[in-house]
Amino acid sequence: MDIKEEVAFWPLIKQAEAIRSGEFGSRELLELYIHRHEKINPELNAIVTTNHGNARIEADKADAFLKSGKKPGPLHGIPTTVKDALETEDLLSTGGAVELKNNVPKKDAPVVGSIKEAGAIVFGKTNLPRWSGDIQSYNDIFGTTVNPWNRDRVPGGSSGGAAAAVSAGLTSFEIGTDIGGSIRFPASFCGTFGHKPSFGIVPSTGYIDHTLGGTTEADVNVIGPIARSAEDLELLLKLMLRKNGPLLPSLTSVPEKITSIRIGAWLDDPFCSIDSKPLAVLHKAIENIEAAGISVDQEARPDIDPEEAFSIGMWLVSAAMLQSAHPPDLESANLEPRHRDWLDYHRRREAIRLKWAEFFSRYDAIIMPISPVSPFPHDHSGTFASRTLTSDKGERPYLDLVKWPILTGMAYLPSTTPPIGLDSDGLPVSFQVVGPYGSDFVTIRLARFIAEANRGYTPPLGLD
Repeated sequence: MDIKEEVAFWPLIKQAEAIRSGEFGSRELLELYIHRHEKINPELNAIVTTNHGNARIEADKADAFLKSGKKPGPLHGIPTTVKDALETEDLLSTGGAVELKNNVPKKDAPVVGSIKEAGAIVFGKTNLPRWSGDIQSYNDIFGTTVNPWNRDRVPGGSSGGAAAAVSAGLTSFEIGTDIGGSIRFPASFCGTFGHKPSFGIVPSTGYIDHTLGGTTEADVNVIGPIARSAEDLELLLKLMLRKNGPLLPSLTSVPEKITSIRIGAWLDDPFCSIDSKPLAVLHKAIENIEAAGISVDQEARPDIDPEEAFSIGMWLVSAAMLQSAHPPDLESANLEPRHRDWLDYHRRREAIRLKWAEFFSRYDAIIMPISPVSPFPHDHSGTFASRTLTSDKGERPYLDLVKWPILTGMAYLPSTTPPIGLDSDGLPVSFQVVGPYGSDFVTIRLARFIAEANRGYTPPLGLD
């Protein structure tokens, strides 16, 4: 194989430019990923379904197209995978549920169609928990995905296979989903970039969260990119944006001078305290941001009660996941929502969104935790509601994992996760860069600045 193995870890935009310039072909890059899949994936179990034969045909077509002199798309010839929660034409799409173990859709989810139209070649699907309902990534069809930085730890969930594949250089980029941290956790735990879009700006039909899933858009849930650079996130989000319908995006422009951005940081709170090891990484990242030229107000807080906001958000997320028969808080909440109940919770959410809007009249972004703990050991016992976490704060409910992500997700806010560093055990840790609704490209640009001031993406140590 002439292509160097390091190319597998290049950012998507660098790979795409190399294909357009003729440095290497689409087929060569695909063969590199197939080679790495055969060598590394058996240990990680990140990619669980492949279609190498069809992908080879499409890659050859992509290479022939370039020789014709026609203008290629921005993702022309790029081999990629997508989370198994997204409908993919003629490719097994299970949602991690045995009920759909033989499900082969006849059409793509709109976001999958968008990346294909831009020239991407989908050669596989990545692992997830059943119905995307956990912060780990395991199911009864495909088994368990491990963290490429430490096989004894989880990669996060529910887009854990996606982030593990990107981190380990098994794919060019990924498309994940997020209703309670499902892009943000894996990006943080695997050391990649990830973006949870503002709710509604990316179409989310074709998302498989129950046996009849895919036909409607669930409240709070979004679909977004996972990649090895912030520039990749920006390109992918532009391609994924909604093109028609009632929720067309109106997005904030990025300021010319990034150091003029007003940033707050809310790094810890009794509401959901952060363990000492990840907290040390967050504080160090703030120091590096300030050293690079952006002042950070660590006293900045929105005028919300986080316990109340989480309670409202958890109810709304559980209601949105009710059709999956496995919403994370169903057992503890005994949830049987009526429409008038949802209207009341939605009204209370809108009041919180107004408070966030007031906060963002004074700040452009706020940095907040994602997880109270670093990547934790695999634990398939019990249920989401019954499990516990071991931390330096003592035993704590597993449900604590979703507290920080739900604070922002329930309010429909965009959140970008940049890789910032490793804790004292050598495990990736990150935070979420949160902005006002529609400021997606601002949070992505800020995440780029933050990553450059810190560790940024690096391949997992000892991977090969």
